[in-house]
Amino acid sequence: AKDYELRQYETAKWVSTVIRGETQKEAMRQGFWKLFHYIQGKNEKEMKIDMTVPVTCLIKSGCTDFKISFFVAFEHQDSPPQPTDSEVFIEERKAAAIFVRSFGGFASPEKYAEEAAVLARILRSRGQPFHEDFFYTAGYDSPFKLFNRHNEVWYFKK
Repeated sequence: AKDYELRQYETAKWVSTVIRGETQKEAMRQGFWKLFHYIQGKNEKEMKIDMTVPVTCLIKSGCTDFKISFFVAFEHQDSPPQPTDSEVFIEERKAAAIFVRSFGGFASPEKYAEEAAVLARILRSRGQPFHEDFFYTAGYDSPFKLFNRHNEVWYFKK
């Protein structure tokens, strides 16, 4: 469809942290830096790992906990170094079919929520079953990239 796509993601490992009781914007900032320190060597192997995209944030309805995640680079998928920060963990996300809506510009929490609402409305109108109680935001660009930015919202297909 022109207003969204359905992607199949394979099982993969992500490095994540949960930030509680902050605004989404502040949780993203804090979470990003915790994960950035991990890829800069704050791990059991003191290994630097390339930055990957997207950076995702799990948004649950009525919840002020935000799970921020970096995709673990392909060369480290089999055995990513363990974090040394007790608030950072490796998780395996199972294979899933995901409805994706893409948009440009600088994404704010409000813009992500607006795009997620649009995607949810489209999916409902087309009778597509999806998990409505949560969605992910996905950012692909450095804050220094000014043009042709790429952002997404994801709903998991039921």
